Amino acid sequence: MKCATLNYMLCLPMLWISCGNPKVEKINNPEPVRQIPTVAALPTEIKFPADNPNSVDKEDLGKVLFYDPILSGGMDVSCASCHHPSTGYAEFLDLSIGANGKGLGSKRVFNTPNTIPLMKRNSPTILNTAFNGITDKYEYDPVKAPMFWDDRVKSLEDQALEPIKTLEEMRGNHFDKSEILQEVTQRLKNIPEYRDLFNKAFGDHVSIDSIHIAKAIAAFERTLIANNSRFDQYMNGDLDAISRSEKEGFALFKSVGCINCHNGPMFSDYKLHVLGVPENSKLDTPDSGVDSSYAFRTPTLRNLRFTAPYVHNGSFRDLRQVLEFYEDISFGKTRNPNVSKEMFDPLVRELQLSVKDMSRIISFLNTLNDPDFDTDIPEKVPSGLPVGGNIH
Repeated sequence: MKCATLNYMLCLPMLWISCGNPKVEKINNPEPVRQIPTVAALPTEIKFPADNPNSVDKEDLGKVLFYDPILSGGMDVSCASCHHPSTGYAEFLDLSIGANGKGLGSKRVFNTPNTIPLMKRNSPTILNTAFNGITDKYEYDPVKAPMFWDDRVKSLEDQALEPIKTLEEMRGNHFDKSEILQEVTQRLKNIPEYRDLFNKAFGDHVSIDSIHIAKAIAAFERTLIANNSRFDQYMNGDLDAISRSEKEGFALFKSVGCINCHNGPMFSDYKLHVLGVPENSKLDTPDSGVDSSYAFRTPTLRNLRFTAPYVHNGSFRDLRQVLEFYEDISFGKTRNPNVSKEMFDPLVRELQLSVKDMSRIISFLNTLNDPDFDTDIPEKVPSGLPVGGNIH
């Protein structure tokens, strides 16, 4: 009897364990740990697509194509019209003016009469786009690099042709979308200097076509690097490169939650987020972003000194306005009637931004500026047209 009782009592804990304990199961199936985002200095080396290896001849060809308005339908606008070195390869307008425009930067206006609409978004800088998509582990694929505010194409090669095909950017009313690339290609073929430049860049066996136009422009854009800011120097070991107040701003940038989306060497996670930026009153219809979700890609924070106004539609004139907007949405206040607070990205709700932190965060953001980039402008382009288009 005693033995039976003893065996029964010994079995009890075994039975209890075998029946299953919720606490034990919970320990065995922990919640996934969210990776803490980090930032880093930009690398010194650039990656190139396997089918577009770099060469100086290709860069030189891409540079004159970038400044030559022969690529536009009306031969009046070039890539540089909205991405000029004097404005950090961005633009000072909230919404850009492309075809049938004149002037540069904040002085650019439409010619009259005009039937071309404004572009619905602000022109982002081309500086450092060679690194688009880079992670804090320095991983990125130039073939899959995200481009534009809505991430609609990948790689600088694909990006290069989009403005040429777009009505309000470079195509204008002169040609249909299906015609413009063939027209531009034929124009280049008719110019002996361009034939020579393409032969030097790609070889005699390669004909002038839109694929090689894109490869040349992309090769030039990969030379537009600004990777030696004071922040880069600091991350590379020069602890005196940024001041004490800037270091405090860096700590706040991380602690209040800015780093959740603005991380990696480019201070962008390259993901799409819904923030509810106010609509630009110059547009007749709201810009609903990717798949009508009001989501837009996180922009880089590098060289902000040159890229105001800010956000996808240029709604904010300065960085303080941007931070005040983020403070509002962190408390659930929406400034866009089409975006409810329930639509806000979850990461926005984690922000803990206050007015007293803003000046130090802005001070830190200024350490990301690097003015040492290529500002050399060709004296002439092979077409003989005005360099940069109708910008003077």
